[in-house]
Amino acid sequence: MKKTCFHCGLDVPDNVSLTVVYENEPRDTCCAGCQAVAQGIIDAGLGNYYKQRTADAEKAALPPQEILDRLKLYDLPEVQAGFVEAGSGEEREAVLMLEGITCAACVWLIEQQLLRTAGVLRADLNYSTRRVRVLWDNSRVLLSDILLRIQKSGYSALPYDAHKMEEQAQAERKQSLIRLAVAGLSMMQTMMFAVPEYLYGNEIEPVYLNVLHWGSFLMVLPAMLYSAVPFYRGMWRDLKNRRTGMDTPVAVALILTFSAGVYSLFSGAGQGMYFESIAMFVFFLLGGRYMEQIARRKAGDAAERLVKLVPAFCHKLGGYPESETAEEAAVVQLRPGDVVAVYPGEVIPVDGTVLAGESEVNEAMLTGESLPLPKQAGQAVVAGTLNTSGPLVIRTDQVGGGTRLAHIVKLLDRALAQKPRLAELADKYAAFFLSRLLLLAVPVFVGWTIYAGPMQALWITVSLLVITCPCALSLATPTALAASTGVLASDGILISGSGSLETLAQIDDVVFDKTGTLTRGTLSVIEARPLGRLNSPLAAAVAGVLESQSEHPVAKAILDYAERSGAEGQHEIRAEQRANHVGSGVSARLTVNGETQIWALGKADFVAGISGNLPAAGIIEHGGGLVYLGNQQGFQTAFLLADETKAGIADMLAELKAQGVRLHLLSGDRSPAVANLARSLGLDSYRAEASPEDKLAYVETLQRQQRKVLMVGDGINDAPVLAQADVSVAVSGGADVAREGADVILLNEDMRVLPKTIRQARRTRSVIRQNLIWASVYNLIVVPLAVCGYVTPWVAALGMSLSSLVVVANALRLLKKEAV
Repeated sequence: MKKTCFHCGLDVPDNVSLTVVYENEPRDTCCAGCQAVAQGIIDAGLGNYYKQRTADAEKAALPPQEILDRLKLYDLPEVQAGFVEAGSGEEREAVLMLEGITCAACVWLIEQQLLRTAGVLRADLNYSTRRVRVLWDNSRVLLSDILLRIQKSGYSALPYDAHKMEEQAQAERKQSLIRLAVAGLSMMQTMMFAVPEYLYGNEIEPVYLNVLHWGSFLMVLPAMLYSAVPFYRGMWRDLKNRRTGMDTPVAVALILTFSAGVYSLFSGAGQGMYFESIAMFVFFLLGGRYMEQIARRKAGDAAERLVKLVPAFCHKLGGYPESETAEEAAVVQLRPGDVVAVYPGEVIPVDGTVLAGESEVNEAMLTGESLPLPKQAGQAVVAGTLNTSGPLVIRTDQVGGGTRLAHIVKLLDRALAQKPRLAELADKYAAFFLSRLLLLAVPVFVGWTIYAGPMQALWITVSLLVITCPCALSLATPTALAASTGVLASDGILISGSGSLETLAQIDDVVFDKTGTLTRGTLSVIEARPLGRLNSPLAAAVAGVLESQSEHPVAKAILDYAERSGAEGQHEIRAEQRANHVGSGVSARLTVNGETQIWALGKADFVAGISGNLPAAGIIEHGGGLVYLGNQQGFQTAFLLADETKAGIADMLAELKAQGVRLHLLSGDRSPAVANLARSLGLDSYRAEASPEDKLAYVETLQRQQRKVLMVGDGINDAPVLAQADVSVAVSGGADVAREGADVILLNEDMRVLPKTIRQARRTRSVIRQNLIWASVYNLIVVPLAVCGYVTPWVAALGMSLSSLVVVANALRLLKKEAV
């Protein structure tokens, strides 16, 4: 027999065993969240709630005081443990899922309500996924107060749970389809009664005409009393909050038209009932809204996929290493230091360190990197990645909100909640337009009443209210931003700064840091140039022996080169009297293939003390480092070192140049190395030996020339200039402070995504402008047509729905990926 959750009524998964004790009996719950909330209710002495509620917990009709008491439970620390992150001091942050949102105007309302609440520091509302991330000061406002504020606005909010969010979304889609189906049937039935009157109205006897009118009235009732309910609820919320939303003109039009039709029916006027138009009106509006809902969900799908990556349960090794017996445990109950087993085909639930096992891990969902990465003991793994081959034993380092995945989702939520300048202007214009539309409806109705009578005036006014509702204008920006941000995130590009996409589209100059950004930050030998009779393999072997006990970056480069050359083990070399001369080099007495001599490796003047004067062939112009090898017979080899340029950098810079941007290099490195790199990569300008203050001044100078600057960096010393730039990009592997302050974060090593990001930003700007132009031109055309009486109500409903769908469909073009 299938068990159901004692708290929410959902099915309990077969592998879950989480209970609460109620009236001395254990009761099953479906997840740790329901268990915590139910236990909090019982511990607070409110267990009577479970006796008074209806069977469906989500629809339980509770008295106001009990609703308040239930919200207060979310202030309990044990209840908040699973979904609230504690910041510095009294700062708290939580993700809430919203119910009741129907259009972009709802987003504006909830944001305004929250931001006007004392103690709420930030509210980032994601219209595409219907999630809101709230940051508040717990000493000034409680979570229950925030939830109550949202509820008083006519919506509801609960702590985010991916499973429940999916259940809610499915229930909403099902209900939307049912309402749409009812409206469609109602439309067909009312048309069945209306068509005879359209075709043979003058020939039908009054008694039968009356039967047709009553039939239309009865058939339109399901559409009016059931299918159109969302519009009435939206209007009621608008009235309560003293604002004008997208549902207000629609609901007013429906009520006016239906009231006039009923009046005509009961008064025997016999004309102007338009019941069939009402049914068509509701059907087209619901159809458009349903298609918009699907499109919006598709646009925000990237964020939802990331949220759902972490599994709900895991295999916990409670007695490791003494025992490797695994037990099922909820991921939310894990703590740092816990040990878990992850088997092939399972998703890693935590950020941690591999203790045992070898495998390959697919990190494509987080970084866009398609090839699995090898993992073994001592290496780090991150939550949300897929273990593909062998079992791993992992020590938990971070869980829940502390994981890298949670940080990515937080940045993505913030990006999807951003409002560029164009969006703010569109919102202001939409609000202004709606208020003026309602005012315009009054003289239109009065004028047409005088000219053609009240019934003619009514349908013209209704058509005006409906066809000019600026839904398309409100959808123009958020849908495009959600689509573009989502497709970039799937390629490992996170847009986190407010308005970053808009500014990216205007970039004139790109400024790069050198070490760790264009280069790997590690020295390598790019050439071994002979200066004597010693061949290169033997020179590499001798240099490797000399540097074998050093940890200096130059020594590591020499050792790596010796290993790559394959000379190790091919020659008999013994070392004695090794001496390290700090800042100069290393020397030793070496026996090489039976011959003993003093050898030195290091700077030219140091080696000259043993090898004599540097030959003319050894005077080398090189922007990077130079290390000489010599013995008592003279200088033998010069090793040329350089900071290795990252793969694909040259192609990336060429693409940026093709996009018309100027390229700059800022580095604290020595002038020869910086100049050499700038010349080899074809950069427009460079600045060497630059301090953080110099970098900041350089960017400020560009900005004073009215240039839009994109800064790309990775280090702590880049944080000030990243903050100053119009848009900042932190590369993969950069310092935390640089990543936290950046507007764009690259999650993988492939820098070729940078030109793609700018192209996508420009495409987004273009699509948003197209959408806004379309929405504005549409309203400019249809307003005069509606005022002059050329539009019927059902045509108005169809026109408004189609205008919104055109905007959404245009925005969804941004989901098409480009080849990097």
